[in-house]
Amino acid sequence: MFYPLPENVTRDDAEAIPENFNNNIRWNLGHIYLDQFLWIEALTKEQSETTTLVNSWFGFGTSPSDFTTDTPTFEPLISLLENQPAILKKIYGQRLRVEFPPIDMGVKTIEQVLIRTIFHEGMHLQAIMDIKKCLK
Repeated sequence: MFYPLPENVTRDDAEAIPENFNNNIRWNLGHIYLDQFLWIEALTKEQSETTTLVNSWFGFGTSPSDFTTDTPTFEPLISLLENQPAILKKIYGQRLRVEFPPIDMGVKTIEQVLIRTIFHEGMHLQAIMDIKKCLK
């Protein structure tokens, strides 16, 4: 459920890590992309090789220092995020309200995961806006 980036984010902006920040815009974008899949996988117990790889770059406790030449750059991440709602709908659309054994925070449906992760996405969008302000 990705929302548009703040205006005028460039590739250089996406790579910069301002003083007092641990991550850059690119890391935040990758983390937003990853989060929904991780929560859905935790709930459904269905694993994906792609998520495992993306987690090594953008998962909890990672940083841009974990990036490799294979890490998606700014433009591909934007594309992944723009396509993510359609992918989630295709894979999980018929199971949004199916109940699974509850996980963290009592979450037991994919619908609840999406609500939680959209809130989380907003926190990272704020971090992106804060980074962008520091780069002015």
